[in-house]
Amino acid sequence: MLGSTSLSEAEWTGRRTAHAVRIENLVGDYLTDRGHGEVHPVLDFLFTYYSHRPGQLRRWNPGHGVVLTGPSAGDYADFASYERVDTPEGPGYRVRSDLVERRRSSIEFTLGLLTATTERAPLLGCFGLHEWAMVYRGGSSAQRHEQVPLRLGHEGTDAVVDSMTLRCTHYDAFRFFTPDAAPRNAVPLSPQSRLTSEQPGCIHASMDLYKWCYKLGPLIDSEFLTDCFELALHARTIDMRASPYDLSDYDLEPIRIETPVGRAEYVRAQGELSAEAAPLRSALIARCQNLLIGGEFGVGITAE
Repeated sequence: MLGSTSLSEAEWTGRRTAHAVRIENLVGDYLTDRGHGEVHPVLDFLFTYYSHRPGQLRRWNPGHGVVLTGPSAGDYADFASYERVDTPEGPGYRVRSDLVERRRSSIEFTLGLLTATTERAPLLGCFGLHEWAMVYRGGSSAQRHEQVPLRLGHEGTDAVVDSMTLRCTHYDAFRFFTPDAAPRNAVPLSPQSRLTSEQPGCIHASMDLYKWCYKLGPLIDSEFLTDCFELALHARTIDMRASPYDLSDYDLEPIRIETPVGRAEYVRAQGELSAEAAPLRSALIARCQNLLIGGEFGVGITAE
């Protein structure tokens, strides 16, 4: 990302409007329902477990190295992560030129994790049992979605976990396992194991591409962030369909991983999601690399 790209007001406001429409189509109805006190086990997760709020998702950012010109660029004047610059076309605004250095450790961590993940072969045999392990022998106190019942009840859920092997490779799912479930996992996991255990077949590894994007924001363009949000929405939907919860009230057909047919269905869905995530993971790796090697901005554009 050497130098800066200058966008005319018509160019960037068009992109901003298209982004607003896209987000509205994805979550507009959900946000209206949430304002009325309704809950949703798929979308709630994307705005609670993940710390990026709907207002932040709606805000359009062009990414690092892009100067917004024209009178409307003043909309960004009050954002701490932006700075005013002088361009041949007049005053404009861009993401602060020092933000890469301030976020360097986060960029390097993200690059290292995603690169390590990409270098491993996908493993598709976990069958989504992490959600089952989060309630295993925990009774009602361990139920994470209190508004929906367990399909098989507590005893039936425990029996499924007892009959299968836990093969979770994702620490941030593993850390929510009940005390009885954690020792049953095939591989002991810790915060340090992220770099050694993360693999591209994992649904949560695909979902987390959204997290790594917004943690680097606004260095990452909003169009790509939303691509990763859509992937996370797809992943979370599969995740909850394969969970022990009865989501029929949300029109979500269960993937019955307690049966051979259900396990085969889950493996297919997991493989398709992994393939969907691969180009996004590669694109985020490229963005991180470009941020780390990018030099000074182009001649003729100076910060005020």
